[in-house]
Amino acid sequence: MHHHVELWVPDLDRATASWGWLLGSLGWTPYQDWPEGRSWRLGQTYVVIERSPAMRGGDAGHDRMRPGLNHLAFHAPDRATVDALTEAAPAHGWTLLFPDHHPYAGGPDHYAAYLENEDGFEAELVARG
Repeated sequence: MHHHVELWVPDLDRATASWGWLLGSLGWTPYQDWPEGRSWRLGQTYVVIERSPAMRGGDAGHDRMRPGLNHLAFHAPDRATVDALTEAAPAHGWTLLFPDHHPYAGGPDHYAAYLENEDGFEAELVARG
């Protein structure tokens, strides 16, 4: 049985570009594709992005500082992958958060990159090992 996280986004094309690049870079594969959404899968888990017709305030960006979703965290295979994705991220619509503390913004034993896309969604990339 598959389990998932679903993100409603204000612009499907923009979200597909940023999330598709990030998830694909982490080994997730395209799973579903329909007019209002896309999904990517890794193992038994999948992530959905959707421009739902039921969404209220459809053009407002996500605010990770309000109640609700703050961020999604993903494992990266190693530190080199975190570094490479951090360097490539701006070309795919992502901005590095907490650059003054990168890559230890989560603490001295937590090698990670915190990225925010143009719609205000945050992804944390955590190096294994």
